[in-house]
Amino acid sequence: MANSKISVYSLSDLKNTTDDALPNYLTSLKFRQSHTLADVRLGLGYSAVAISGVTFYADYKLGWDATKSWTLWAVMAYFIMNGALTYWIWGIEKGKIFTGQINNSFISIASSVTKHKPVYSLKVRCSRPGSDIEMLNLSAPFTRWFDSDGYFVPIPFQRWLASEIPLVGEADPLKVDSKSAEYRSTESVDAQGTTSTHTSAKASTGEAPELAARSRKSKRSP
Repeated sequence: MANSKISVYSLSDLKNTTDDALPNYLTSLKFRQSHTLADVRLGLGYSAVAISGVTFYADYKLGWDATKSWTLWAVMAYFIMNGALTYWIWGIEKGKIFTGQINNSFISIASSVTKHKPVYSLKVRCSRPGSDIEMLNLSAPFTRWFDSDGYFVPIPFQRWLASEIPLVGEADPLKVDSKSAEYRSTESVDAQGTTSTHTSAKASTGEAPELAARSRKSKRSP
């Protein structure tokens, strides 16, 4: 997926490619990914499909007169399942692309983009044993890890994650770069529920060397 060329003008392609790369990177660092959210979503979706399929088959085989007494209940169950699925996606998952843990520390990451704005945003929630819950709001332009031809370059993206998310930086210290930060808003929640917020922004250091080199090579190609 990382080697596939995409349109740099398609926000959905930029986001989806980046979303796919993030779990791959974290699991390569021995983060254990939890699939509970996806399993529940699939369970609700397949249940709704199964209800509609069984209802259709029964009506086809037995006829309307024999099945109309419980078709209403099947229809109600179908809409309940779809309603639950919609709530799960928008109310529980909320754009989460990764939940997991490493060394008894838990992490949850949700991604988002704003229409007509090629900036990738993450909401990160980290919790460590005996420590306050830390919530980070991160953002960086897609040009940081996509070259001008639409190819995803993983190293700048991994450096950004390792530099901005402490748990990731501890798992991959060689990719930590203090100069790579774009925007960070940090919230800490202590045991009493008190929230403190700290926001920091740093100037971009420019195009990543990998992207610049690849762009120059592309321009020299006939």
